[in-house]
Amino acid sequence: MRIKVRTQEPLRKLLDNEQVVEVSGTTVFEVIKTLQVRYPRFVERLLESDGSVRRFVNVYVNEEDIRFLQNQQTALRDGDEVRIISAIAGG
Repeated sequence: MRIKVRTQEPLRKLLDNEQVVEVSGTTVFEVIKTLQVRYPRFVERLLESDGSVRRFVNVYVNEEDIRFLQNQQTALRDGDEVRIISAIAGG
């Protein structure tokens, strides 16, 4: 099952500057674990030490926030897109 992972520019450098990374997985959790093997520094920025997604990081599956789905246990289908976006604050 191929899943497309996209992120914005500040995090993209941790994915070897790839605009889209294709990985396999049936849940968001599995996708994150696959990314952790290939891009450990990226996942360090994504997850807290307990394995939860950092509060300033938003993860979407096909434009739906995983916090309103099943979080990291959100099921994925072939061709789904996971977007990982770091919240940006300013004043």
